[in-house]
Amino acid sequence: HVQLVESGGGLVQPGGSLKLTCTASGSIFGINHVAWYRQAPQNEREMVAEITNGGSTHYGDSVKGRFTISRDNAKNIVYLQMNDLKPEDTAVYYCNANIARVAGPFGFDYWGQGTQVTVQS
Repeated sequence: HVQLVESGGGLVQPGGSLKLTCTASGSIFGINHVAWYRQAPQNEREMVAEITNGGSTHYGDSVKGRFTISRDNAKNIVYLQMNDLKPEDTAVYYCNANIARVAGPFGFDYWGQGTQVTVQS
């Protein structure tokens, strides 16, 4: 059994900062590719940040320069540091990770339950 849990969401004012955490638990050998997605009401799900096994990162255009994804492999934790938040960042944020349960190059994709981020004056 493998589980992803997001935390750190909340209500912040425009220009504020928030740090999200994605914690993986269960039978885990290693975590491969990881991405953060978000979905606002009435909108489709959007990729905001991703990080590869080698540490390469990629960000959605709307968050470049403001968000930073990082990972702590020893703790099976992935972070999303969000700075200079804007009202349009309001959404439920989801962690998506490819996780290997045994040694080798193969893994499966898992999703967290989401954490709400609200940016409001």
